[in-house]
Amino acid sequence: MPRRLLALLTFATLSASGLAFAQQAPAGIEDLRPEGLRIDGLGVEELPIPVVPETPKEEATANEAISISNDIFGPRLRVDPAYGAFQRGYFLTALSLALPRAERGDAAAQTLIAEIYAKGLGVAENLPRASGWYALASKNGDALATFELALMYQDGLGVPKNRARAAELFAEAAERGSIPAKYNLGLLHIEGTFAEPNLVKAAKLIREAAEAELPEAQYDYGIMLLEGAGVAPDPREGARQIGLAAEEGLAAAQIDFATLLYLGKGVERNLGEAVRWYARAAEGGNAVAQNRYAKLLAVGEGVDLDLEEAAMWRALARRQGLTDPALDELLISVLPEELARAEERARFWPSDPPASVAENHAAPQLAPAETAAP
Repeated sequence: MPRRLLALLTFATLSASGLAFAQQAPAGIEDLRPEGLRIDGLGVEELPIPVVPETPKEEATANEAISISNDIFGPRLRVDPAYGAFQRGYFLTALSLALPRAERGDAAAQTLIAEIYAKGLGVAENLPRASGWYALASKNGDALATFELALMYQDGLGVPKNRARAAELFAEAAERGSIPAKYNLGLLHIEGTFAEPNLVKAAKLIREAAEAELPEAQYDYGIMLLEGAGVAPDPREGARQIGLAAEEGLAAAQIDFATLLYLGKGVERNLGEAVRWYARAAEGGNAVAQNRYAKLLAVGEGVDLDLEEAAMWRALARRQGLTDPALDELLISVLPEELARAEERARFWPSDPPASVAENHAAPQLAPAETAAP
């Protein structure tokens, strides 16, 4: 099963008021940051954040945008000006509006400031500063801040890399209801190095993330159901979960779902649908899917036999380092002029080559024939 840590870049809606309670770092976790960066326990007043005011014109435009929104939708209760400015791209205005709230311990405002510095929105990117704001917001109970801080420790961004600390923070964020944190914590339980090796706990956490429609979690939970890893085997539900992730555009899920359809494992065998999913992943640029789709084209299984089209997809897979002697044997009879056109089409893909270089090539049509497996 893939070992991935998911970094979600979306920003949750800010709360109307800050959370009052503070969360201390778990006992026994060493802060490995240099002395000058150990700002988790400091007050906001000790973190000087220069604010560059926006020009009067930019500020007037931001106010006008809010006014127009109110005219169209009517005035809204619990309007958050800082987040509204952030959504409209007025990042310096958002920063100036969030700072007073952050100084009063508003965790959502602290997280907003951290997002601005982490992504360099209107200011220079400053990951150490962002980590400090995330830490403050995390201690004030913000799940998103806790999750983002965990990712920073996981990857060593703005803080020294410390996967043990990251695991503790993922656990805290999961307890606070963070869906991506539950997913990542589940993966850590599978890995079993920085969290207790426990497939049952992993399956439970990943299932909760899958039920929240996180595609990566749907895919991994589907694999666990197929293999009976930490959960009772259920091929049909496993295939369904993988299909859901495939629909969301996850290439690995699209390939595996195509294979399940081809084999009839957990779903009724459907060669035409299998070809469609391989083609969809191939068109998305996945080398494995390009190779498998080329094989189906080369033997005319579920699709009209087309050696030139197969050679084009083989060329694309090769460009990503994937070679397949079995596919080469299937294409040994391709004509030299067909091979030349296929290579030229691959060179310009996904655009069409100039008309003077290659002839128009009709898309293959699906056919019901069934022969060898890809």
